[in-house]
Amino acid sequence: MEALTPIATFALPATVLLLLTLLGMRLRQRQQVRRDNVRDALDTVADWPPEAVRALTISERQGYEVLRRAMPGFLVLSQVPLSRFIRVPSRHSHIEWLQRVGSLSADLLLCDSGSRVLAVFDIRSMDETPRARRRHERMARVLKAAGIQVHVWREGYLPSASDLRQHLAHIVGTPAVGIKPASSVNSRPMPLIPVPDISEVLADGDRAAFEANFDATMEPVPSAFFEELESPAGGH
Repeated sequence: MEALTPIATFALPATVLLLLTLLGMRLRQRQQVRRDNVRDALDTVADWPPEAVRALTISERQGYEVLRRAMPGFLVLSQVPLSRFIRVPSRHSHIEWLQRVGSLSADLLLCDSGSRVLAVFDIRSMDETPRARRRHERMARVLKAAGIQVHVWREGYLPSASDLRQHLAHIVGTPAVGIKPASSVNSRPMPLIPVPDISEVLADGDRAAFEANFDATMEPVPSAFFEELESPAGGH
């Protein structure tokens, strides 16, 4: 009996630890069931009353117009979720990928006539938070890993159509109508000019909005609104 004492001394704490672990798992399962029941009880419309807002911010509309004028013959898209044009392997949780980056939207896409993405234009705030900066950098890493060029513009500053046309000549392949050949590409960095200097590209509605004559409640939902979907660690 004395020989069994050390074994019993070890087995008792191990048994208690096992029981506590099983109890903890049981409690977590019950909590998850309760959360699922609460979520299932919510009504899609009644509990989240929808309101229509604009699809693009002022800067995004201005950027869209500059890109469209600079690249005639190419397809320009706006606010497209990465999950729409980026495919990832399924060996890891796709939900986790969506929470990290797949639910984010690229501000502007330049595509060829077959809708293949050639470049992404990321319009970033002048006073972005550290978390927003990490989110943009994470999105840029994903896009570059997929072989898609990323160009960063700052809100309030955009390139001219002619400078943008020259800057993009080396990535568009076969020149579109009005596109200069790659031999004329300027090797200097693409300059950015203040928005007031390109006011001729604004439609009447955009000009009024730029002059602050607009309804703020109609502005688009900011990308940062969905940062709560990110994993607690923020991902890499």
